[in-house]
Amino acid sequence: MPVYSMTAFARTEDYNKHCSWTWEVRSVNGKGLDVRSRVPSGFENLESTARDQVKKSFSRGNISISLSVEWIRKGQSFAINEDILNNYVNLLPQLSRRVPDATPVSLDSLLNLKGVIESSDHSITEDAQIKLEIALLKSLDEALISLQAMRAAEGKILGNILNQQVNAILSSCKAATKVAATQPDVIRKRLKGQVSSLLEDISSLSPERLEQEAALLMTKADVSEELDRIGAHVVAAQDLLKLDSAVGRKLDFICQEFNREASTLCSKSGDMELTRIGLEMRATIEKFREQVQNVE
Repeated sequence: MPVYSMTAFARTEDYNKHCSWTWEVRSVNGKGLDVRSRVPSGFENLESTARDQVKKSFSRGNISISLSVEWIRKGQSFAINEDILNNYVNLLPQLSRRVPDATPVSLDSLLNLKGVIESSDHSITEDAQIKLEIALLKSLDEALISLQAMRAAEGKILGNILNQQVNAILSSCKAATKVAATQPDVIRKRLKGQVSSLLEDISSLSPERLEQEAALLMTKADVSEELDRIGAHVVAAQDLLKLDSAVGRKLDFICQEFNREASTLCSKSGDMELTRIGLEMRATIEKFREQVQNVE
């Protein structure tokens, strides 16, 4: 698929005898590749590997991956976290000195403090944990494949739109070239008309001087170079849209060049029709630029 979109979503679910899990992967526009992950407590060591898996498949986009795990309960157990409890107890003398009139802390109050009592909904061996992590990473791979497929499907639609817009820019360029070709005669007629309105007898202005003035005006109004460069940028954009790789940044640069040449075309134009074509071209270029922001 020649063009890939940066906007997509994928979700995979699976389970084993210990738990069920869900991966969700979201991708939106981004100048570079930014990967963010969120995993449950106890699976932090998966984050680095998960990010590496994403980087192997994608080159641009803000991508977030999240994992949720639901353990199959086989009886809930509780335990006191001795380290956290000792930390609270060691703070009590300091607090008593600072607030001597405070009510003494009861055992119930201590046990209700965050982290003192821990619950355990699952029991899993080290070997089972390793196998689980392998299964989780396999599920993530499946989610990333689905994400890539969705980005490709969106990219196919996006590529068609971009090609239509590039063709519209080319059509405007051809129309502008035809109008620009008539400019020398238009300038000569305009100059003669201006001279006639100022001088009753146009014979007082030599034909050579008239040609010099016309040549100067034609040089200032010449837009052939701008139109040639727009045509070259069209070819470059068409070639990029055929590539099976990340072309978003290059297309974004071409957008800037399109806009620069179209703006110059409008500023140099002395003809209403040529100006209209130039403004129409700029509007198409802006639509093209907006769509390019979605390309990987």
